[in-house]
Amino acid sequence: MLSRHRLLHLAAGGGAATLAGACGTGGAARPERTEARRAREDDVATQGRLTARPQAAPSRAAPPARGLHPLPRRGERAALLYVPKGYAHDEPHALVVMLHGAGGGARNGVGPLLDLADEYRLLLLAPASRASTWDVIVGGYGPDVAALDAALRETVERCAVDSGGVAVGGFSDGASYALSLGLTNGDLFRGVLAFSPGFSAPAAQRGSPRVFVSHGTDDPVLPIERTSRRIVPTLRRAGYDVRYREFAGGHTVPAELAREGLEWLL
Repeated sequence: MLSRHRLLHLAAGGGAATLAGACGTGGAARPERTEARRAREDDVATQGRLTARPQAAPSRAAPPARGLHPLPRRGERAALLYVPKGYAHDEPHALVVMLHGAGGGARNGVGPLLDLADEYRLLLLAPASRASTWDVIVGGYGPDVAALDAALRETVERCAVDSGGVAVGGFSDGASYALSLGLTNGDLFRGVLAFSPGFSAPAAQRGSPRVFVSHGTDDPVLPIERTSRRIVPTLRRAGYDVRYREFAGGHTVPAELAREGLEWLL
């Protein structure tokens, strides 16, 4: 278990916290009981792995409603899906999963890109953490990965999603989680938008997603010297294509950098 304090300590002491681990699911190739299948899925989630993938065409014939609306999930904080005004059900669209900061919710997550979604005909999916922040920060991968995987699966069933156009982004703790999940699932995500991240804690490193990082030089919450100025060189040494922008300001997402990050990603 790694607390947020411990993760920041690791970042301060040696660059981005990178937790390497095996990501195989194991198990014999034989018929399984429902309980065994569920256990396997839980095991995949504890390794930070997402299994949902875009399909050639959405399995639901009826197009989704335009605008921002919750995905129907029981017993948990609902994820929000934004479908742009120009959405066409027979044309694949880029999808960005947006993750909120500590103490926030799905509405906070979608915020940085919401005003740009119609212009870029962009699908936005914003899940909500089960606790006050994301699972890897408070105890390890698991429940939030499983919930996000379910929301992703629901989205690709409802919407026409470009198989090469899925990305993940976030602000603050959401940016840290986006980096962590993005590197762990680089075979799904084409890129990562990290606005003021605190650390990177991938369970493993797959694929080569592009990474956009922005950070305020006067950030009082996640000081830049301990975070992005260590994270970015670590990512570059690992071979990732990174665009890094520092700005004069605090713990925020300037509108012009949200747009730059999205344009660079797309």
